[in-house]
Amino acid sequence: MKNAEQVTFGGSALDRAGEIRSDPKALTEARQHPDARAILFWRGKVLISPERPSQLVRLPMDHAVLTEAEADPILLGREDGGPRFAFDLSPWVPEGLDEASLGAFLDPSEQRHPALPDSMGFYELRRVMTWLSPRDAELAATGKAIIGWHDIHGFCAVCGVASDITHGGWQRTCPACNASHFPRTDPVVIMLITHGNSVLMGRSPGWPEGMYSLLAGFVEPGETLEAAVRREVFEEAGVPVGAVSYLASQPWPFPASLMFGCQGEALDDKITIDPVEIEDALWVSREDMMDVFAGNHPKLLPARKGAIAHFLLENWLADTLD
Repeated sequence: MKNAEQVTFGGSALDRAGEIRSDPKALTEARQHPDARAILFWRGKVLISPERPSQLVRLPMDHAVLTEAEADPILLGREDGGPRFAFDLSPWVPEGLDEASLGAFLDPSEQRHPALPDSMGFYELRRVMTWLSPRDAELAATGKAIIGWHDIHGFCAVCGVASDITHGGWQRTCPACNASHFPRTDPVVIMLITHGNSVLMGRSPGWPEGMYSLLAGFVEPGETLEAAVRREVFEEAGVPVGAVSYLASQPWPFPASLMFGCQGEALDDKITIDPVEIEDALWVSREDMMDVFAGNHPKLLPARKGAIAHFLLENWLADTLD
């Protein structure tokens, strides 16, 4: 797919500086570099300046707020030679925090730290991903994913001892058995399944009313992408799929997936949903999908802008999948 890397979170060509991750001296020098900057996260939210054009905030490495970070910073890479580090401020508890407002499908709450200007706030990345430049989006997605991995992998999976952050944040090492642990990425197939002039859409329980998207599912061990597409579509909607081809991929840090966008041809159009897997599925014609994207459909809402489902459907409508 010629425009594959135009998908959100892809295509910024970030220099990830992988060659210095295992070099403690080089990492120290990177933190002390005059052009080094800190990118802040709080409970998975990213610090941005929302005034248009919205920007990912990059703070100087000596900013006082960084002393509130609990763990070592993570080297994200370099921009024009300047190192970029992710800091996690999750130990901070905002005054009057409403815990119930956090973690919704699309969390609208914003948190502002008293040591930072009011023009900066912590925002849920799903909400702001289309506000950011490709570079800002890649840095935000990388930081969110790697911090999220550390949050749930603090102990050695071999012997159970608390492990240490090493290699600039890209590894955890057990001080007891010396086992090494690396960030996990879960492969997910998301499928543009067509039958004639229509595309297969489904919805999960709890989604906003009227919202439908492409079917998706995790790739199982020992399975190819093509096999995963056929299995997931048949499990969820009872639709057999023939030819399958790869289109594009998207990092999806919610919490740690890599979405493989694929196109498949349905062998028939009979739908039999598995209510455990999805709430509903239906075929949507190209003409109706154009109304959906235009906001004129009486029942259906488009897939979330910024997600690979929206990207694939948009290219299907424009006949630019090749």
